[in-house]
Amino acid sequence: MTDVTLSSKNPTAVKAEALVVATAQTSDGVAVVSDQLPTDLLTELESLAPQLGVTGARDEVRKIPAGPKLAVDVLVLTGLGERAEDGTFATETLRRAAGAATRELAGLRSAAIALPASDDDEITAVTEGALLGAYAFNRYRTSGKDAGKDSTGKDGAKAAKNGKDPVASIEILTPLHKNAKAKVAAERAEIVAAAVHAARDLVNTAPNELYPATFADAAKTAAKDVRHVKVTVLDDKQLASGGYGGLTAVGQGSSRGPRLVKVAYTPAKPNGKVALVGKGITFDTGGISIKPAGGMEAMKSDMAGAAAVLSTVVAAAKLNLPVAVTGYLCLAENMPGGNAQRPADVITIYGGKTVEVLNTDAEGRLVMADGLVSAIEDGHDVVLDIATLTGAQMVALGTRTSAVMGTDEVRDEVKAAADTSGELFWPMPLPEELKSNIKSKVADVANSGPRWGGMLNAGLFLRTFVGDHPWAHLDIAGPAFNEGSGHGYTPGGGTGVGVRTLLSFLEGRAAAK
Repeated sequence: MTDVTLSSKNPTAVKAEALVVATAQTSDGVAVVSDQLPTDLLTELESLAPQLGVTGARDEVRKIPAGPKLAVDVLVLTGLGERAEDGTFATETLRRAAGAATRELAGLRSAAIALPASDDDEITAVTEGALLGAYAFNRYRTSGKDAGKDSTGKDGAKAAKNGKDPVASIEILTPLHKNAKAKVAAERAEIVAAAVHAARDLVNTAPNELYPATFADAAKTAAKDVRHVKVTVLDDKQLASGGYGGLTAVGQGSSRGPRLVKVAYTPAKPNGKVALVGKGITFDTGGISIKPAGGMEAMKSDMAGAAAVLSTVVAAAKLNLPVAVTGYLCLAENMPGGNAQRPADVITIYGGKTVEVLNTDAEGRLVMADGLVSAIEDGHDVVLDIATLTGAQMVALGTRTSAVMGTDEVRDEVKAAADTSGELFWPMPLPEELKSNIKSKVADVANSGPRWGGMLNAGLFLRTFVGDHPWAHLDIAGPAFNEGSGHGYTPGGGTGVGVRTLLSFLEGRAAAK
């Protein structure tokens, strides 16, 4: 990952290849947001802005020659949009502007960022955004000059989509560079960004390499040498004999059997216990209810929930949070093999409830049911699950906003955590009148219902296995995988969505005790 340091250097004298400065939209045109650049340079840049096509809009990045008044080669102008009514910029705005800039700095060795960073929150946002934007998945490329590694440690060519590495080192220019709290804020940002990168790498890994057994191995590798973290793996035979009917049924069509991986972080004196359950369908063909061929390649991302859970537990341990956290990675490959489950099959979920399988492409909720029951059985204060669960999530909220539903208090707590972290989540209901949509004629519940309200039907299905336990369900189907071009600090491909929200939730729980 990109190296980052805090520095008090004057931006006019800093020796780096590029200097990043913020611009903003104003009623009079464009303002360069800096209290460190000379007034004459600010005036010159603002007067040149219209000719350069600079508007100060969010996500706008312009690179221009720096000129003789700066020691760097390239000046990068990154847009913040309009100021808030109090004249400031939201931390998410700073995070996004920093990330949009570093995405454009691929191929450079060094850069300095002179965005507003005069308190802990701003330092956290700028550092985190810069690191989130400085990402590339290079494992399979052979066109780069040098051999390199992605954040999972796998060898691969050092070439991003444009054939360049992320910027190697970044200096965050701030008057608080020696402040102890500021240093802690920057260190936290590094841990969070590393966790997001790790989740992105897993999502981006080819499904012929990442399947349940190798995902379990990846969990062991990620937890190796991390204090107070233990990994336990149940293989396909143990799952079958133990009554984990959802994982067994979904995985039985593949030659590569399912796994349930428990990643448990237990600090010395925990003041609470939280379970995180992640959907880990390492590839989803839809099974017998097979998906259309077009776009199926994106179904390697159907394990993004499990990737987020694994990364979150490891990051919580590295942050030394005083909360016990256990991740349940529900891993299976959904294939239409000769032994695949069929529509009309009836399976028994761990704990005894029966499910009529009406659609084998509604498989994620089956493996999640096993994980949810197991998590509640283990005795946690609260259970969160996160999954690329339904296409209906995208119909309702698009591809950038995730959904959260569950018991009211926990749902609202997750929404507050998302707002703090800068991720977009929206609360959704679980209407009682829709319960009839998942009623089965032969079993306790059916795994599929009408098209209308599909996201809510899936949430109600999961609630069947939770009961009254404090719980929230996070549906990240659209935001987990960006099939378009990058924006802000978000790359194409795996996004790592959910990691920051889950960590913010855990930090909130830690602070409340």
